[in-house]
Amino acid sequence: PQLHSSEDRDDDGVDDQLDILNGTLAYVSTRPKYKSRYYENGYPDDNYGVCTDVVAYALKYAGYDLQVLVDADIRVHPQDYMVAEPDANIDFRRVRNLNIFFSHTAVALTTDIVIFERHIGIVSDRRNKNGVPYIIHHNDPWQMAYEQDILEKRTDIVGHYRISK
Repeated sequence: PQLHSSEDRDDDGVDDQLDILNGTLAYVSTRPKYKSRYYENGYPDDNYGVCTDVVAYALKYAGYDLQVLVDADIRVHPQDYMVAEPDANIDFRRVRNLNIFFSHTAVALTTDIVIFERHIGIVSDRRNKNGVPYIIHHNDPWQMAYEQDILEKRTDIVGHYRISK
């Protein structure tokens, strides 16, 4: 069954979980090319991106500005992040920082956002024949599809989170 949130952060009449899924699908439908680089405004604006951008744009679609949220958390818990000097334009685009942020702020042990050792993705509403969800992610320049059946193949999962209840 599809999970629904009791929260609607952006007050659009769509619960957060469905908004996040819809935002994920909207972002990957633009077919961003894989490239990691620094952006003065934080969010890529040139049809390029990486795995963390899938999550950032998905959450933004639901009314969560990950750039602002991660920066605020880094400033409250600098010892957890081990960031020499916070930089809001890039800190929210690092998998390690997102794992720390979600461990502080999200509901743990659910599978809406999956963090691997050096990668991150959003759980799809589509499932494989065993009922295991696909992951929507942006892995590398040669990736043929953004939604893939990889969850059972990965052994490096370090976090499972849901942004809202």
